[in-house]
Amino acid sequence: MHKKFLVLLSVLLVASFVFSSCAPAAEPVAEEPAAEEAVAEEAPAEPEEETIPTEFPRNETIYVSGAAWGPASTWNPFQPGSLANTTGTIGFVYEFLYNFDPQTGALTPWLAESGTWTDDTTFVVTLRPNMTWSDGEALTAEDVAYTFNLGKEYATIWFSPMWNYVESVTATSDKEVEFKLTAEPLFQEFENNLYNVPIVPKHLWEGKSEEDITVGANENPVGSGAYLYLANSEDRNIWVRNENWWGIDVFGEPAPKYIVDIRTSSNNVALGMVLKGELDLSNNFLPGVAEMADKGYVKTYYADAPYMLSANTAVLFLNTTIKPLDDAAFRRALAFAIDVPSIVNVAYAQLVKAASPSGLLPVLDRFVDQDVMAELGYSFDTAKAKQMLADAGYKDVDGDGFVETPDGETFELEVTCPNGWTDWMAAIDIIASSSQAAGINVKAAYPDQGAWNTELQGGTFNMTLNNWAAMSNTPWALYNLLFRHPIQEQMQSGNFGRYENQEMFDLVDALAEIPMSDEAAMQEACSNIQELMLTDMPMIPLWYNGLWAQYSDANWTNWPDENSANPTLPTTWSGYWQLGGLMTLINLEPAGE
Repeated sequence: MHKKFLVLLSVLLVASFVFSSCAPAAEPVAEEPAAEEAVAEEAPAEPEEETIPTEFPRNETIYVSGAAWGPASTWNPFQPGSLANTTGTIGFVYEFLYNFDPQTGALTPWLAESGTWTDDTTFVVTLRPNMTWSDGEALTAEDVAYTFNLGKEYATIWFSPMWNYVESVTATSDKEVEFKLTAEPLFQEFENNLYNVPIVPKHLWEGKSEEDITVGANENPVGSGAYLYLANSEDRNIWVRNENWWGIDVFGEPAPKYIVDIRTSSNNVALGMVLKGELDLSNNFLPGVAEMADKGYVKTYYADAPYMLSANTAVLFLNTTIKPLDDAAFRRALAFAIDVPSIVNVAYAQLVKAASPSGLLPVLDRFVDQDVMAELGYSFDTAKAKQMLADAGYKDVDGDGFVETPDGETFELEVTCPNGWTDWMAAIDIIASSSQAAGINVKAAYPDQGAWNTELQGGTFNMTLNNWAAMSNTPWALYNLLFRHPIQEQMQSGNFGRYENQEMFDLVDALAEIPMSDEAAMQEACSNIQELMLTDMPMIPLWYNGLWAQYSDANWTNWPDENSANPTLPTTWSGYWQLGGLMTLINLEPAGE
């Protein structure tokens, strides 16, 4: 091994103990509880264990990591939040009517061949011909109608709210599906669901119980997609190409025959595997990747800072049901107290960007009201935070360096993220220390991921990070997550801080009702949301989490980058395969060919 390589590897491995690990992959807007008991799907028998290879031809196999944080437990496409450990269940096995290109904003027909608004409330989808499920049965309009009608039948399925404005979904022929909406449909949500609702086979699912459908593990999944689920062990999932995939003639054949998705024990391990060519694609956060990219050891999407695409917005959720976080004046002061520049420059070494106070990703900048940002936005300013606290009645009465509430009560707040997500751990350390500098008593804590998720959904945290709003075709997706309503005992898919404001809920619902073609009306609606959001500050957008992706040319080439003619997304995170991840696999080429 080259001496220069060894020196760099040693330095980076040491550095990774300080800053390593992957921030969580963005989750879809909704999540279902993980299944407690595996329920087998009625499908052809899983291959006998001895038929599953344990070694794979290197020129036919892509090794990836960075999505899974635990062993596989479910393959149920209606549990998107639980599929992080079997990423590919949606996208590989189960497909969607459309794909979405987050860089152009375009919806691309996938299972659909076309879609047409025949009047203001009727959308007709025509399916592609000759599509089949992996068991050989034909995929028809009946499967699509059945899938969407599951949301009507079972309120716990994440897309069931669309039935508040959907009158019917009907197969009018083998290839046509008619969506009939009410007089006041939520267009934003409807079009978002076109590329997020996975289609399942009616002939296998219609005999299932409610428990099987909503929380069953769905082992041995049968879908229509480009890959089949092959096997799993404690630290990996293995997929094999579906040689009979209907999409080969339309989109092309994915280059890798096998995909081995590895859950590495640490980022140190992932880093070494990338540098040695043992991992072709890592979607972990890897410290020092800028230096590695500059020296040509790995490739990244951008050749220079920030190196990564912006994938989602890291938001500090505040529990608005507890003091003093129930006070909007205190929350606004807190926003000015947080040292976002140090998060960007120190914790991430400029691999991320500070977020707009609107929370919207750069690709949706046209929906940001810059006048509202100038008037109500925030930036790091310790002196201003102190003054805002004083103006709101928060003063250090006992001389311990931390302010008390206006009624003289002391308090200590805890900011959390899962243990092991060490880029976020570094970030919340900065959040705590900069808040303390402004006189706010904040301590960082790192519970295990399971405990953190329980606190997040149950509302028992003080302050915590979350980034589940993925790239989207509409700003409604982010604001629907931030201001999810109604407030429930378990907030599984947004508004984790339980911000209760009917005016805001009405504004978000009004945005959802605007046709996607009316951008002027969308901009006005977003302006109203942003004005109230920055006045009340129920949560604080901090930075754009990077689409962590570093790849090696040792075994596979033609990775997407900023110079690609048709850029795609080099990511394995759950909920991103229909955003370009699968097209990345189709465009790959074995090295040397």
